[in-house]
Amino acid sequence: MKLATIVQDGVEQGSIAVPEGYVTLAELNRVTGSDWQPDVFSLITSGQLAELTAWYNEGGQEKLASLPFNPALEVSAAPLYRHPRKIWGIGMNYTADASQLAVLREEEPVSFMKPDTSMIGDGEAIVLPAQSERVTAEAELAMIIGRTCRNVSEDEALLAIAGFAAAIDTTAADIHARHMRYLTRAKSFDTFFTFGSELITPDEAGELKELQVETWHNGGLAHAAKLANMIFPPAYLIAFHSQVMTLLPGDVILTGTPGAAVIRGGDVVECRINGLSPLRSGVR
Repeated sequence: MKLATIVQDGVEQGSIAVPEGYVTLAELNRVTGSDWQPDVFSLITSGQLAELTAWYNEGGQEKLASLPFNPALEVSAAPLYRHPRKIWGIGMNYTADASQLAVLREEEPVSFMKPDTSMIGDGEAIVLPAQSERVTAEAELAMIIGRTCRNVSEDEALLAIAGFAAAIDTTAADIHARHMRYLTRAKSFDTFFTFGSELITPDEAGELKELQVETWHNGGLAHAAKLANMIFPPAYLIAFHSQVMTLLPGDVILTGTPGAAVIRGGDVVECRINGLSPLRSGVR
């Protein structure tokens, strides 16, 4: 199942993707008499996402085909939700040489946190800050936590994933280059986190190691890699960080990038991941 948040009549609405567009959860409730939470964040934090996924897979997909929908070309996208409790970022998590994975995994993940005030949605612009002269943007796969996690194993961690989304992580690279301790500031400017409007559930994502993350810059492919080239795969990242702090439903973990592009005013950067619609931000 693929969820999305769309803007309908000026209101952000949780929706289910259908071939022609989106059926809002509010419309699903109205027509079927259901009581699903009407926004994606509440759906996840209430524990209803698993129930909705089961309904969808057990005949709900066919029922959606007969419901009123919003054509994809007539709605605008919004971030899945605006205020996750935590946004974790992971740096330097891909290698071009898979033979080096065993050696690289002897280290620990490079991680940082981003504020929710850095969040924008698909089609919204990244604004270059006056105090930075070199800004980079990179495509990443975002993991959405679906249940409370504390000291979980890697096997347990996979069961904690509510779904996956596309994301663009933006960095004031010159600020970070001045000192490694400036990483959080370099990552935290307003508009420095483009968060996809779509969430694909794990049962539809397929084999994780085969998912490909691509950074596109001004219409051209800049960097690409499959998750098989991750130094620390999704289950490890969840297990590792659950030993630091309790992960909560709706928390977001950005999993690293195959590569970043230097961006300037007038540019367009995209995150493309198979199974999800392209996520785009212009730059001004």
